Amino acid sequence: MSILHLGSTGTEVELLQLALGRSGFYNGKTDGIFGVQTQNAVRRFQSEFALLPDGIAGEKTWAALRPFLLGYFMHTIRSGDTFFSLARRYGTTARAIAAANPGANAEGLVIGEKLVIPYGFELVSTSVHYTPKLTDMLLDGLEARYPFLRSEVYGSSVLGSPLRAVNFGIGEKRILINAAHHANEWITTPLVLKFLEGFLAAYIANGTVCGRSARALYERVTVTIAPLVNPDGVALVSGALDPEGAAYARARRIAASYPSVPFPNGWKANIEGVDLNLNYPADWEEARRIKFAQGWTSPAPRDYVGAAPLSAKESRALYDFTVEHAFDLTISYHTQGGEIYWRFKSMEPNGAQSIGEAMAEASGYSLADVPNESANAGYRDWFILNYDLPGYTIEAGRGVNPLPLSQLDEMYAQNAPAMIAAMELV
Repeated sequence: MSILHLGSTGTEVELLQLALGRSGFYNGKTDGIFGVQTQNAVRRFQSEFALLPDGIAGEKTWAALRPFLLGYFMHTIRSGDTFFSLARRYGTTARAIAAANPGANAEGLVIGEKLVIPYGFELVSTSVHYTPKLTDMLLDGLEARYPFLRSEVYGSSVLGSPLRAVNFGIGEKRILINAAHHANEWITTPLVLKFLEGFLAAYIANGTVCGRSARALYERVTVTIAPLVNPDGVALVSGALDPEGAAYARARRIAASYPSVPFPNGWKANIEGVDLNLNYPADWEEARRIKFAQGWTSPAPRDYVGAAPLSAKESRALYDFTVEHAFDLTISYHTQGGEIYWRFKSMEPNGAQSIGEAMAEASGYSLADVPNESANAGYRDWFILNYDLPGYTIEAGRGVNPLPLSQLDEMYAQNAPAMIAAMELV
């Protein structure tokens, strides 16, 4: 993390304000502006944690704040500690502590033993812009809170960010949910992470999600979530990419050749200017013909299909990951329009329409066909063409990309039931 001080702005200031708010020292707006209120909150936090109260968020202050971004901290057992006393002391629940520490004996905690203590707040925030750094912290935090969550890295981006996926469930049927192929559609990342966290919380509570038993679904299917397919592009759009760095400068040069696309908000591509969802081997040549005729003939903020199918590092990684895991159904999250695309040209995999109709009914979205100019070379296109199995693109929300965070709660209410419907019917 960067050293932040009065006058600093950006996504890291948002994270600072988020952590300060969760720790009880800040009740202002999460606006990414380091003003006097944020400075005073930093000073109060520093005093409480025996740090120099200089109002500057440096290395030691960030280290003390980190547990509030990860959503847990480590506690060393002392005499008299129980799950229930620890839960009361730290504002969490005994159930959450038990879930995070499956090897601990609740009836006989050992003095000196270290326990993961999850904080009582929801980890996935709906008030900050999402970045690769935040996504990694959330995945780390969720793994600590729910150690039965199985994580893997399936590749890396052009700039070296890990491409991560998490797995839950033990059923034979396998579902992949991916998000943020397109950079300015990054709101889909917190959407799928919020679903993940809600499902896991319901599972350990033996509760329900959208009226369905979380445990029954956990036993029926195995779900894999790849929440951030295009981390470099998202970093550019969300403001996390260093504006003085070489990658930002290269993106600006690419954008300059396409002045009709707002920079950086109109950027959909990966950091090299390849539209990842036009880079899969499903009539890629036809996609190239259409997009070249429209003028997208070189690396661009959007709609450039790449030099060849799977030429982009990120699309190649998701392709290989899919081949390795043999999913029975995939859902790709995009924005916006409130539509669900379910077939590739005339291909209608067995059961795909009925599952799509159930997801449409659950979400209030329309089951639709992709516009002809975009009906080739997408991830869903390739999955259906290659496997003849149900694959869906869900265009969540409505408006102009990037959609505002104010839509996230509504998008979750619409799409959680759709994901549950897919888990029930696959």
